[in-house]
Amino acid sequence: MNSLKDRIIVALDVPFNRVQALVGQLSEHVGCFKVGLQLITAVGVPKIVETIHNMGGKVFLDGKFCDIPNTVGEAASAAADLGVTIFNVHASCGIEAMTAAVNNKRNSLVFAVTVLTSLEESNANLIFGAPSKAKVLQFARDANSAGVNGIICSPQELELLGKQKELSHLLKITPGVRPAWAPTNDQKRVMTPGGAIAAGAIAVVVGRPITQPPKEVGSPVDAVKLIQEEIDKALRSE
Repeated sequence: MNSLKDRIIVALDVPFNRVQALVGQLSEHVGCFKVGLQLITAVGVPKIVETIHNMGGKVFLDGKFCDIPNTVGEAASAAADLGVTIFNVHASCGIEAMTAAVNNKRNSLVFAVTVLTSLEESNANLIFGAPSKAKVLQFARDANSAGVNGIICSPQELELLGKQKELSHLLKITPGVRPAWAPTNDQKRVMTPGGAIAAGAIAVVVGRPITQPPKEVGSPVDAVKLIQEEIDKALRSE
């Protein structure tokens, strides 16, 4: 992911009737389109993947597979058959299930989700019984043991993960990214796109700031260009 285009993944958390317009506008400007639970449930994975591929876009299938190893392995195989560029598993499914996904990924990349960026510290303690950073580190180590290509984490954990030599080869993608000109909405542990790239992310996931940009920003393409400028500045300052 060396180009500015590849540094941006657009979260298509939108109704299906907006997908073609957004992909048509943005496929030349962004590296991938993240398909999550909204479109998976409303439309189905094969149809939405085919739609995006037919328009020249690449797909990050955000299904967060989390089940017994056999089920996760079969889901991974199905995702690979569809030719998605990236799919993810949730690290809480355990090393054996993540390994099953890796064994069936073929040409796709598999990323492990750690702790959701919508969770505040009190939520993380309640759900996982540990602070968010400690749990992210544990999940990252489990994911590394399973042989995944990378992990998905809050940008606020990038510095911590970057200090772990045994995890240095893991690629890192960060949601919870909000430009200074966009509202944070329901994201809690956030950072700007430039800040996330500077901290070690290979790519950032951005949804509403691109798909529903503020009027003063302009179109989705205008929003992408602003984010690319910010990322470019961060890379040049390294």
